[in-house]
Amino acid sequence: MCSKEPLFLLSFLFLLFPSVFSQLSSNQTNTMMSLSRLLNLSDSLWYSTKDPCSWKGVRCSSGNSSVTGLSLSAFDLSNSNFLPVVCKIETLQDLDLSNNSLRSISDVFINDCGRIDGLKSLNFSKNLLSGSLPTFNGFVGLKSLDLSFNSLSGNVSLQLDGLHALTSLNLSYNHFTGPIPVNLGNPLLLEELQLSMNGFEGTVPQGIANYQNLSLIDLGSNYLEGSIPTGIGNLASLRILLLSSNNLSGEIPANISNIPTLYRFAANSNGFDGTIPSGITRYLSFLDLSYNSLRGRMPTDLLSGPNLQLVDLSSNLLEGSIPAKVSNSLVRLRLGSNRLSGPIPPSFQTLDKLTYLELDNNSLTSEIPPQLSFCRKLALLNLAQNNLTGPVPALLGNLSVLQVLKLQLNNLSGDIPSEITRLQLLSILNMSWNSLTGSIPSSISSLGRLTRMNLQGNNLQGRIPATISSMGSLLEVQLGENQLNGTIPSMPVNLQIALNLSTNLLQGAIPETLSRLNDLEILDLSNNNLSGEIPESLTAMQSLNQLILSNNQLHGVIPDFKHYVSLNASGNPGLKNKTATNDPRESSKKRRAVAVPVVVAVVVAVLAVGIVSIIVLLFSRRFLKVNDDQQSQPGENIPPPQVIQGNLLTTNGGHRSSIDFTKAMEVVADPLNIELKTRFTTYYKATMPSGASYFVKKLNSSDKIFQLGSHNKFGQELEVLGKLSHSNVMSPLAYVLTVDSAYLFYEYAEKGTLFYALHGKMGDTMDWASRYSIAVGVAQGLTFLHGCSSGPILLLDLSSKNIFLKSLKEPLVGDIELHKVFDPTKSTGSFSTVAGSVGYIPPGKQNSMFNLISNKYSNFNLYELVVTKIREFSQICIQICLMNPCSGYA
Repeated sequence: MCSKEPLFLLSFLFLLFPSVFSQLSSNQTNTMMSLSRLLNLSDSLWYSTKDPCSWKGVRCSSGNSSVTGLSLSAFDLSNSNFLPVVCKIETLQDLDLSNNSLRSISDVFINDCGRIDGLKSLNFSKNLLSGSLPTFNGFVGLKSLDLSFNSLSGNVSLQLDGLHALTSLNLSYNHFTGPIPVNLGNPLLLEELQLSMNGFEGTVPQGIANYQNLSLIDLGSNYLEGSIPTGIGNLASLRILLLSSNNLSGEIPANISNIPTLYRFAANSNGFDGTIPSGITRYLSFLDLSYNSLRGRMPTDLLSGPNLQLVDLSSNLLEGSIPAKVSNSLVRLRLGSNRLSGPIPPSFQTLDKLTYLELDNNSLTSEIPPQLSFCRKLALLNLAQNNLTGPVPALLGNLSVLQVLKLQLNNLSGDIPSEITRLQLLSILNMSWNSLTGSIPSSISSLGRLTRMNLQGNNLQGRIPATISSMGSLLEVQLGENQLNGTIPSMPVNLQIALNLSTNLLQGAIPETLSRLNDLEILDLSNNNLSGEIPESLTAMQSLNQLILSNNQLHGVIPDFKHYVSLNASGNPGLKNKTATNDPRESSKKRRAVAVPVVVAVVVAVLAVGIVSIIVLLFSRRFLKVNDDQQSQPGENIPPPQVIQGNLLTTNGGHRSSIDFTKAMEVVADPLNIELKTRFTTYYKATMPSGASYFVKKLNSSDKIFQLGSHNKFGQELEVLGKLSHSNVMSPLAYVLTVDSAYLFYEYAEKGTLFYALHGKMGDTMDWASRYSIAVGVAQGLTFLHGCSSGPILLLDLSSKNIFLKSLKEPLVGDIELHKVFDPTKSTGSFSTVAGSVGYIPPGKQNSMFNLISNKYSNFNLYELVVTKIREFSQICIQICLMNPCSGYA
């Protein structure tokens, strides 16, 4: 009988040293060594002296006999010369080259790797690929192809038709145009189709319903038109359907409610009308139909789906009451900016998972139900701009995780309940424009995380609590238009956005302690009974750009504030300027001299904006204050930003040869090169090696309203902006994208801004012809923007500080952006109470965007926004005239 010991020993050695008996072939080993040398990777990633199966990103078969997978993601690869070597690995199944800087896919790669029958997955996402989509010949076993987050362009027609095993295709975040492709291999196999954030146009093809196994369809953020094909309702395996941000119209197909697997449906930001079909949420977990034109009443079963977690129907035309039957699984409910009426259902008390509740800008009536206090997970409660009455329920103080409470623009009455001050996580409190009475609770200081407090426009009495000075997180305090009395207490030193105490009954002197508010931009103490002198120490406030002291009892000499501070001290008979003249004849002469040009300027403004003058007569006490730029302070030098992407937009040969991205990044690294800083942007002067100068505008990363997360799509939108061409509009010549910021290049305006031209040395030399030309030029720039077909335009601020001068007769309207790269919800500043210039959009362009600015993120309605823009432009024109003696034109 043979002994079993040698066999046992052999098996033991096989377990301990499998590589002795199974290892890469010499061909694959040599291939991997060649690949290592071509990639020139550091020793921490690949070791040329060890087994390649142990290298980072290399996957081998179970016995290490062959390489089956390569993951070279984020290896900082820019040269694609290694790709033909990769194709020599005939056993390769998965190739991941994502998150690199590759610029092309060569024909050699397509031909060689197309012969690898076992290749199942290919990922080129998040590179710098450009040009047209390659034709994928071969690749008979390829199941997953990911080319997302690149700059590929052109039509997609038959390039993918040969991929008969394809189950997942991702072409999102590119520049593809033309119709949606329907030749995508075997219709019975495709499961995931992602084509979002491109330029696809036309209709959603009926043929998409032939792909019966589709579980994911993402066609969002394109230019698709027409209706949703009813055939989509027959896709029995569909789990996710995303059609957001297109130009789709018609009704929502009722048969979508018959898809048992569908748990997410988003068709927001389109033009859908009609009613919402009953039963649509039968299986859904997530429904987003916001920013459409849906009408009628909500189906009674709309909010009762057993799996329903998120419903967003905001910014539609929905009417009637809110359905009383609501799913207990609901986490987020957004019904703002509709025409809903009736009371808030008390049945909401059962929603113990509800985190966000937004019912703002409707016509809801009755009282705020105290039962909302049972929604213990509420982090945001927005009931603003309704017709709610009665008191603020004290039980809201039980919402221990509440961070945002917005009750403004209602008819609420009674005292502010002290229980509200128990909300330790509250960061935003807005109860403005109600009929609240009583005093501000002294316990308000217990709200240690409060950043914005807005109680203006009520009937509050008593003193401002002295403990307010301890609220170290406060950035904004709005207490105007109340009946507060006493003296002004010490304020939190971190105040930044605004301190508004106007239109109260405050007395005493302006406290010297206000000068400690170095970051404060707007200080409004107007319409009180303040007395004494204006403290000289206020002139040292570094960030102050607007100081309003009008209609008080102040006296003495007005101190010399910095030239960029807008000061209004009218209505104080005892105040005088250091260089004031007391000759009443001179004053009368000046008033007569400016009368005619003022009228002319106002008429120009109204005609330019294109709004009938009767709108200007609309009365509203809710007009807000303009948010002007703050003075930049030089800081320490930092390393130049690392360029991720840079493109020239202009066809002008002179500019294309002069602009140097590397030099520009060196300039923006030095704060001493800052020419102008606004809340949203910073302007640098960059002189190129050729001697040409440019403005380089940085979109400030400190205010996240600019959506920089998708660099390729961001660049695509900037290219659209670059196509704007008008002699009175600032159009970008080029752009650079870095990790967290964007930089736009503009022609340098030699004369600076209109503000500094008026208030600086040129103010005395600008003749009437120059001033008239500037006013007309700005009007022409606005008129051009009205007719712009590139999409909704946002003019972030319309003031003399955002109008640049190429010469004394050539103005440029600046701070213009496209709404697709702008998201007010991410703003760290305040749009609703400080910046009257929330954003300017031409009348008739994208009503949903009007709602976005005027209803959702602001206290304005549409008419108030338009009137404010007219007033701002009129003020610019008036200012142009008032700064000019205009002698001979009276």
